[in-house]
Amino acid sequence: MMRPRTKHAVPAASDICRLSAVELVDAIRRKKLSVREVVTAFLDRIDAVNPQVNAIVSLRDRADILREADAADIRRTDGTGALFGLPIAIKDLASTTGLRTSFGSPIFADFVPQEDDFFVERIRDAGAIIIGKTNVPEFGLGSNTYNNVFGPTLNAFDPALTAGGSSGGAAVALALDMVPVADGSDFGGSLRNPAAWNNVYGFRPSQGLVPGGPDFEVFHAQMGVEGPMGRNVADMALLLDVQAGYHPQAPLSYEKPGSFLEGLAPPATGGRVAWLGDLGGHLPVEPGILDLCEAALARFTDASFRTEPLRPDFDFEALWQAFVTLRQASSGCALKVHYDDPARRRLLKPEAVWEVENAMRLTAPQIRAASVMRTSWHRMLLSIFERFDLIALPTAQVFPFDVGTHWPREVAGRAMDSYHRWMQVSAFATLGGCPAVNVPVGFDDRGRPMGMQLIGRPRGDLAVLKAAVAYETTLPWPAGA
Repeated sequence: MMRPRTKHAVPAASDICRLSAVELVDAIRRKKLSVREVVTAFLDRIDAVNPQVNAIVSLRDRADILREADAADIRRTDGTGALFGLPIAIKDLASTTGLRTSFGSPIFADFVPQEDDFFVERIRDAGAIIIGKTNVPEFGLGSNTYNNVFGPTLNAFDPALTAGGSSGGAAVALALDMVPVADGSDFGGSLRNPAAWNNVYGFRPSQGLVPGGPDFEVFHAQMGVEGPMGRNVADMALLLDVQAGYHPQAPLSYEKPGSFLEGLAPPATGGRVAWLGDLGGHLPVEPGILDLCEAALARFTDASFRTEPLRPDFDFEALWQAFVTLRQASSGCALKVHYDDPARRRLLKPEAVWEVENAMRLTAPQIRAASVMRTSWHRMLLSIFERFDLIALPTAQVFPFDVGTHWPREVAGRAMDSYHRWMQVSAFATLGGCPAVNVPVGFDDRGRPMGMQLIGRPRGDLAVLKAAVAYETTLPWPAGA
């Protein structure tokens, strides 16, 4: 399958912008490229492309960025950080010192934090140059990136379609070569869904691998994680090496098991893949998606991975309801401070109000029952991983839809009863605390991209990334647009 050309009338990226993040770091370290050259190339690319898609927001002044690049060139040595000289835009749900962080909400339209999130601080310390933010839905709710602060982000392949979310700005910026690598976050698929819809890679790490904080309810909000996105797997491993690892103020965090980038070699030597598909018809899936995923799995056999269909004996509707309850108990309760202020409540999107109002109806026994169900699912996953190395599922149940549609009200003839029911397929890795990577699987006859999740054992992050590298070698087209 050949990759369709993007429908955006955008100029071709420069040779510098097409280099991988790993190649760019190496070129800067070897003084084949200066930091100014690299940063200028990406800023020029942003100027040319971003006005058409609105992926990068709160872009810093070019002169300030270039002064930082020049200072980096002056102090450049062989001992520079892992991301030295790379221009990076941080997802607008993460706090950035001195740079506006809106969370996609009018409530925070002018908010400028005084400290970085832990992983942002690590990215700075690794030598990256933070140039701006990437666009998000309000408070990250929903897989369609639009808000009343910056407007919508448009798909990298078709400006009429959504970019996905909540890391929609990051995915589009990557796909259109405006940044070499990007961060994202994921509760219900936010690192995976937009990656699938823009033909790039997105990796949800195991729970605790990347520390959340400092403004994070560590002991309560356990299902949201930070992670990397990239145009290839090695670039994601490069960023994950910087993001990951124990932080003393994040008590559920833990030390990373060595370098992920170095761990990609030697390559994976094959394995067994459990294909869950649509769970025997439980999940409504738009026609064409399963066909693309099954064709991708057939290619995966070229890398010695064998696939077997599997339908776990589990109550998946009860599991979804547990996800909804636990999300309301964390996200809904966190948003209640805004709901309780009448002036702020008027600024909240309906989905945020829905989360809060349902959270206020929850009882302690309901939350405990949802946690028990989550534990049962974790045990089911462990039993599956006794027989299989990976679980495979579609990344999304629908192809990217019209950007003006907030969320699909129907999928494959079935009504959706909430703003996120159509993303149910993303909840399984989240509830299991498992690492999961989106890998591109191709395009339908309308040129709409799709992806597939490869899910691994809890804390088996390197094994998942190694499998993704093996899969990557089977692709007949490059990632991005």
